[in-house]
Amino acid sequence: MKKTAPIGIFDSGIGGLTVANAIQKELPNEQLIYFGDIAHLPYGDKSTEAIKTYSKHITQFLLEKECKAIIIACNTASALAYQEVKRIVNKQALVINVIDPIVNYISNKYTDQKVGIIGTKGTIKSRVYVRKIKKINPTIDVTSLATPLLAPMIEEGFFNNKISQTIINNYLSTKSFKKINALVLGCTHYPLIKKEVENYYNGNCEIIDSAQIVAHKVKERLNKTELINPYKTSPHHFFVSDYTKAFEQSARLFFKGKIKLENINIWQ
Repeated sequence: MKKTAPIGIFDSGIGGLTVANAIQKELPNEQLIYFGDIAHLPYGDKSTEAIKTYSKHITQFLLEKECKAIIIACNTASALAYQEVKRIVNKQALVINVIDPIVNYISNKYTDQKVGIIGTKGTIKSRVYVRKIKKINPTIDVTSLATPLLAPMIEEGFFNNKISQTIINNYLSTKSFKKINALVLGCTHYPLIKKEVENYYNGNCEIIDSAQIVAHKVKERLNKTELINPYKTSPHHFFVSDYTKAFEQSARLFFKGKIKLENINIWQ
């Protein structure tokens, strides 16, 4: 692996851009290659086998681009396909998911407290957060809730308004979330509604999104393996499996100026 090689990032849509943006700020010299699998979004209601298949093809594509690290910037893919991605990569690159850094953060900070998790059906059904947090720190009371309307709502750019706030409030008012000390936004789309979630809790609960924590972990792993790029490299490159105006607009919002966006079919 070369220091000047790019970092590969993938997600089902725009959600992973929150992670990519945080990595860009943490590691300004790195070139990012982002793959948004728009054709198959949302991942949250797909079968485990489908998620593994999509992740396999995207991982092979990113390896062909000689990425030194592959970031699974999707909670559902992290929960269901992480081991498959590691198997395919086989030490050709670093592999980092968005769940383990959050699990470690929660486990170290919230001993004897109550933590809520919201995410897609696939992530919540896997119980990956509950299992991993309990394994490290069994004193934490972990409760989770599937919030399937949120990712497609965000993907369509439908947030920061009265209707989206009503939907969010309806989910968060579930009885199991009473008196939680922290809420994990268990989907990389959800940082885009963080302000609305904070509005509901009015400062009485820490709202945890994965972007900054994962970006810090990426920097830590690259530093440990001496793979941080000391030089400014090529512009970032964005690939999508199906073009949407919403994705392009979101990419331009996170990455100012002209972006290189390419629609590509990697499934053949």
